[in-house]
Amino acid sequence: MPHPLIIAIDGPSGSGKSTLGRLLARALKLLYIDTGSMYRAVALAVIEAQLDPADPEAVTSLAESLNIDLAGDPDSLRVFLGGRDITEQIRREAVTEMSSIISTVPGVRRAMVARQREIGRWGAVLNGRDIGTVVFPEADVKFFLTAGANERAQRRFAEERAQDPTVDFDGTLADMIERDHRDSTRTDSPLKIADDAILIDSTGVSIQEVFERMMNAVHKKAEGLGQT
Repeated sequence: MPHPLIIAIDGPSGSGKSTLGRLLARALKLLYIDTGSMYRAVALAVIEAQLDPADPEAVTSLAESLNIDLAGDPDSLRVFLGGRDITEQIRREAVTEMSSIISTVPGVRRAMVARQREIGRWGAVLNGRDIGTVVFPEADVKFFLTAGANERAQRRFAEERAQDPTVDFDGTLADMIERDHRDSTRTDSPLKIADDAILIDSTGVSIQEVFERMMNAVHKKAEGLGQT
């Protein structure tokens, strides 16, 4: 039986993880797992339960009780919470803000890591902030994507503006810088580059160029595993 490829893509917000993760998963016919959506699902549940995000025990207990599932192909991934499709709801600004807060709770991260390992162990492309360091440190190929803060903010601003015309770039940039700091300084599973990750700075580089570089790295690994 062929070795199930596990590909980890880490990086800060706006670095292209989602776009490139979907492209890789589609090209390689692998399951695509957007781990950020799983944290957003927890955030939505916290909001609906009216829990205080500053109460780690309550938030952790809720996260451990949730049934979060991902379904669909890479381009139409749906997120389910207890069987309910919440794909659209988790893109709301309030959920985004709550996700950034609760994702720093160690108990929440442990619960989500366990679920991510369960879903992805048979082969997958996963993107997040601790995939190559915590979730799948044994991943076959690890990428760390980054780009300049202004370019990343421009990408995120374009996405947010499409949904909310009142969003301003300065606010998006400030939120991104704050998120970068929180992700890289948290005590539990901080954002960092795995020792064996391939670092790609996409500042001024097209998605297609980055995709081709990533595919070359994956094919090289597959050759080593005898899967060509």
